[in-house]
Amino acid sequence: MSIQSTFIEQLYILEPKIFSDNRGFFYEFYNQYEFDRLTNRKIRFIQDNLARSQKGVLRGLHFQKNPYEQAKLVSVLKGAVLDVVVDLRKKSKTFGQYFSIILSAENKKQLFIPRGMAHGYLSLEDETLFFYKIDNIYHPQSEAGIRFDDPELNIDWQYDLSQIILSEKDKTLPYLKDLKDHL
Repeated sequence: MSIQSTFIEQLYILEPKIFSDNRGFFYEFYNQYEFDRLTNRKIRFIQDNLARSQKGVLRGLHFQKNPYEQAKLVSVLKGAVLDVVVDLRKKSKTFGQYFSIILSAENKKQLFIPRGMAHGYLSLEDETLFFYKIDNIYHPQSEAGIRFDDPELNIDWQYDLSQIILSEKDKTLPYLKDLKDHL
């Protein structure tokens, strides 16, 4: 496995070493020891989640408030997504900035998202399977989010926004400016 830093501190792209031959391929999807060594941190993931989405479904931008913030390790098992992370750590030099990457079953990249980030993704293919590990429990009262089309964030979703499919909850999320005092 290899690791690549991003311009957002502690946000990493992980790429597995893939062994392919005429039978198919093999790779180590997750190795706690290697993950800890490469990220220079000890994370204890406590839950795995799987979501299936059709093309055009946008989930996010979600986060949980302290003390229920979550670090995530995200990947795609089938299909592809545009994955977006927004830094919400007030003391960070990249506060309010976003990072995006295409994660797919084909490229097999994973993204480690530290605590203190809002996260969302847009499904680029039908029947996309999005898999992620989390390090803290889901706490409904601590759930929060930011609108995907927040003009302050100016996220390039690389997609026709009139074709995006949102949940009713995500349609009513606030803008970042309305949350700054509550982060």
